[in-house]
Amino acid sequence: MPVRMLVTGFEPFGGMPVNPTQQIVTALAGQGVPDVELHTLVLPVEYDACLDALLAEVDRLQPDAVVLTGLAAGRPCVTPERIGINVKDTAVAAADPVTDNAGRSPVDEPVSEGPDGLFSTLPLRAIHDALREAGVPSAISNTAGTYICNNTMYGLLDHLRRHDRRNVPAGFVHFPASTQMAVADPRLPSLPLDLMERALEVVVRTVAASLR
Repeated sequence: MPVRMLVTGFEPFGGMPVNPTQQIVTALAGQGVPDVELHTLVLPVEYDACLDALLAEVDRLQPDAVVLTGLAAGRPCVTPERIGINVKDTAVAAADPVTDNAGRSPVDEPVSEGPDGLFSTLPLRAIHDALREAGVPSAISNTAGTYICNNTMYGLLDHLRRHDRRNVPAGFVHFPASTQMAVADPRLPSLPLDLMERALEVVVRTVAASLR
């Protein structure tokens, strides 16, 4: 039986012309992965709306595993996330406000009434090792931030917890900026898009293998 897996990315945000996670998820959907019944979804960069769309698809599909991906511009490598925390917070200097794509900018708001933090249930060490063996720079991250990516990671883990589906491997993997993005802003650490496409396939294969 193939592993039924949901893999998500995000639309562009913050004035960026592209989001590499949308591009690599779309590419993966086009090529598929052996022995994986692959389902993909591109989420809006909006508080609540992103989680509503994700959880509706999770409830519809009842996947065996869920891999969320998002952009961490400024990071130099692929970073599987260890933990999501129960907060929405975009507080920054007033001269540089951060909002979602709907113009919202919550500060110190909880994602839900769940616990303070929830750990990823993906095989993080196996993912990290497989990425490095495939020639992809990788590091396990201990913070998914407090923006949309963390909101989505925590909300998914809390939903699975509350519905007695803790056995479903689920979590988040951050990807750096693409080379295309670094052309517009040479200060950004970046990886080529084809390398990130390969990285996502490695993640999916590793998660699927952990279930067999």
